[in-house]
Amino acid sequence: MNAEILAVVEYWEREKGIAKDVLLGAIQEALMQAAKKAVGPARELRVSIDAKSGDIKAWAKLMVADRVISKHDQISVFDARRAGFPEAKMGDEIEVEVTPTGFGRIAAQYAKQALAAQLRKAEKAMVYEEFKDRVGDIVNGTVRRFERSDVIMDLGKFEAIMPNRERVPTEEYQIGERIRCFVKAVEQTPRGPEIILSRADPNFVIKLFKVEVSEIGDGTIEIKGIAREPGFRTKLAVYSRDSKVDPVGACVGLRGQRVKNIVRELNNEKVDIIPWSPDIRRYVENALAPAKLKTFEVDEARKRVLVHTSTDQLSLAIGKRGQNARLTSRLTGWNIDIEAEQSVLPGFDQKVAVAVRDFASVPGITEAQALILVTTGFHSLEDVIQQASAEDLQGMDGIGEAAGTILEAIRGELARRAATGEVPAGA
Repeated sequence: MNAEILAVVEYWEREKGIAKDVLLGAIQEALMQAAKKAVGPARELRVSIDAKSGDIKAWAKLMVADRVISKHDQISVFDARRAGFPEAKMGDEIEVEVTPTGFGRIAAQYAKQALAAQLRKAEKAMVYEEFKDRVGDIVNGTVRRFERSDVIMDLGKFEAIMPNRERVPTEEYQIGERIRCFVKAVEQTPRGPEIILSRADPNFVIKLFKVEVSEIGDGTIEIKGIAREPGFRTKLAVYSRDSKVDPVGACVGLRGQRVKNIVRELNNEKVDIIPWSPDIRRYVENALAPAKLKTFEVDEARKRVLVHTSTDQLSLAIGKRGQNARLTSRLTGWNIDIEAEQSVLPGFDQKVAVAVRDFASVPGITEAQALILVTTGFHSLEDVIQQASAEDLQGMDGIGEAAGTILEAIRGELARRAATGEVPAGA
């Protein structure tokens, strides 16, 4: 049984990296409880474990006495000398072995029951010490099991948790699968420190770019903002401190290799890399690309931008289910409203007024005659020439004998316009 304890100690030392001395100390603490029950109220009781053999022994400090009144506190001179203290005399305090028969087996069983709790405590302390400074790193882990919708990850020596809220909704994980995760936090809980992993956090994408793009790592390119809907789309705004370095091109990489590596890690999540600008109009225009925008109305006090675009570009600017506009708003920190530019079509009365002005502009035609022609159904000078004769015009109230004069005036105006290029020749 003692050898079994040593095997357990060596296993935990090897697999979890907990020092053997720490483990033995935890076992000793547990064995003390067993010894107090087995030996009784011995004076200054202690338990020792041989690190090599695993032998467990109990020791107590007893007072040498001529007459033993309490066997838990005293020992006779004869017994003391027989126990290895030949010079013992009355009044001396000696430490002697008080290991009961079969104590090793009983203590080992007790120790195994208490060892798990002690080891968990030591392991949790190691978790916090090792990972408290690793928040923000990317780690590789293996999916070990599921607890409801949370994923329990095996990081080697330790276990970590990826809560459901930190999972990417489009991803499915399989037990035994190796995946990369972002260390979001190390939290102290009633159960001890807990490593919180994430694949949905925007900082996971930022860290991937820092690893993949050396210019971000050395500070030449700065990530100014990010907006992400995990599994679907990410917008990343970048800025270069060196005018000779194109921030977007550097992030994309030669033949797009850099961003391809990141998109592959994100399971084909769409990533838009846009140039940052201090001008909110330019910034919004870059973020909504490739949609073509018409005008901007900026309300700096309320941090709102109203964007007008043509009708055919509206759906592209807004994006599927409003995603493009929503991510742009998060990225810029401004409220973005996108509307189609309203094209004002002339109404009937306006069309009539325009036609009347056109007829009345012809020398020889009065405004009253122009109104009669338009309300009769002639909407242009060409309509009169092509559709009416002098007799037709003469039959109209208000035109009568002026019909010939009006026709000649219209022909003359059309000829003039043709000669000056206002209308095609022969119109």
